Amino acid sequence: MQGEGGPQTGTMTECFDCDNCKESLYGRKYIQMDNGPYCIPCYDAHFANTCDECKELIGHDCRELYYEDRHYHEHCFRCFRCDRSLADEPFTCQGEELLCNDCYCSEFSSKCIACEKTVMPGSRKLEYNGQTWHEHCFICSSCQQPIGSRSFIPDKKDYYCVPCYESKFAPRCTRCKKTLTKGGVTYRDEPWHKECFVCTGCKTPLAGQQFTSQDDNPYCIKCFGNLYAKKCSACTKPITGFGGGKYVSFEDRHWHHNCFNCARCNTSLVGKGFIPDNDEILCRDCSSDL
Repeated sequence: MQGEGGPQTGTMTECFDCDNCKESLYGRKYIQMDNGPYCIPCYDAHFANTCDECKELIGHDCRELYYEDRHYHEHCFRCFRCDRSLADEPFTCQGEELLCNDCYCSEFSSKCIACEKTVMPGSRKLEYNGQTWHEHCFICSSCQQPIGSRSFIPDKKDYYCVPCYESKFAPRCTRCKKTLTKGGVTYRDEPWHKECFVCTGCKTPLAGQQFTSQDDNPYCIKCFGNLYAKKCSACTKPITGFGGGKYVSFEDRHWHHNCFNCARCNTSLVGKGFIPDNDEILCRDCSSDL
């Protein structure tokens, strides 16, 4: 917005005529234009702009204001809502309407969800899930510090900075007691970091591996077999029962299915009758040959 300065006026003391009506300008005020002098009525009729608000001419003796090729009397340049003069005030144009800052903010600017005050155009703000905050009003529900541009975690109607959320809500590893911020494993309804969930025996990570437990302690298959599993009476290797493995027991001895064979002819005795002979087991045919 600018004030528009008009041509200079003067007073004639010698013979001088208006360039339009040819009347003498002797002793009268006139306005000097590039193509000659004009009396005041002729100047207003031919050169004055029309006020965009009241549609009347803006006379030479009026303060004229203009904005984007629109001209106004000073008293017509007012807020469309509250009628406040905008002659010396900041304003905004909304469509065809001129609005003072207060009216524009009240009608078109967002309101801070925390303090319920207007978020002024150009001020720093944060928007999330259709709601708006002043930057200094968006604070952590726990430590009450502004979150600013840092990451945050929503929880119902509360918002937390990451450190406060982890301290308040994140599960803690059963072994190291530190918070789990991303993927872990659950064992016996307790959370573990993947790197903390290891075999009690050899400390090999068990995440994604077959494992079993003894006295609530997790073991890999190899350690469990070596430490706790029954041993096959034929091959002496552990009988774990994992991987679909089956075994046969007789008295205090045990065999893998594929190891339960006649000691003489090596015929499988699974599901068949057999005869124990000291530390050996024999099929009926081999037993009858004794």
